[in-house]
Amino acid sequence: MRRKPWMITQQWEDVLFLHWPVQPQELKQYIPQELELDLYENKAWLSFVLFKVKGNRLRFTPSIPGVSSFLQLNVRTYVTCNGKKGVYFFNLDANNAFIVQMTTIGHLLPYRRAKMTVKKEGNTFSFTSSYQNLKAFEEKLMVTFEPMPVRIESHAFERWLVERYHLWTKMKTWLLRIDNYHSPWRLQKVNVVIHHNTMAPFIKGLTSFSQPIVHYSKSKKAKISLPVLETKKVPNH
Repeated sequence: MRRKPWMITQQWEDVLFLHWPVQPQELKQYIPQELELDLYENKAWLSFVLFKVKGNRLRFTPSIPGVSSFLQLNVRTYVTCNGKKGVYFFNLDANNAFIVQMTTIGHLLPYRRAKMTVKKEGNTFSFTSSYQNLKAFEEKLMVTFEPMPVRIESHAFERWLVERYHLWTKMKTWLLRIDNYHSPWRLQKVNVVIHHNTMAPFIKGLTSFSQPIVHYSKSKKAKISLPVLETKKVPNH
């Protein structure tokens, strides 16, 4: 992938991936019409990705206390556009008011401010995120996880799930693409217990008792590009 000028750099720490198979018709209506669901063996996939952001800063500027570190929980699915594979975010929850305010200017990205905590005892993490929408019920995730010192071999399915370097967002009538650059993920096995899950309420049957495929990665440094206008190409007939 040809690199474009990057805008933001971040370090993602203690990254937990939770992946669920979903019937395509359950997701298709919630993504922009310019995008196509990317299926794996005829199934769409919904993923939660939770992590701590560190060292968040704009290019040519130092990290600023108060906005350089925060917790984040992404809810996403897998899409394609113009031959590129990437993700579409239904929401990105963060516990930093300034980050949410800046990233939602013009409805650029679907960030929401949520109450979040993470605690570590020994090698076990306890993560809680709660977003309260006054017009709906609470969207909440409570999970504990323990990373294992066992590497996961990077097979085709794992690469399909995590090696995603494009995201699309709809801003009014414009479809925008944001690229990110980082080295391939180094995944580990992880023991996960989901205590409570009311995230993604538009998906039926996604409950605390629905067990996902899980992956963990200790750390990843990434660079994020400026948004570019994505023009949907019409295939020649």
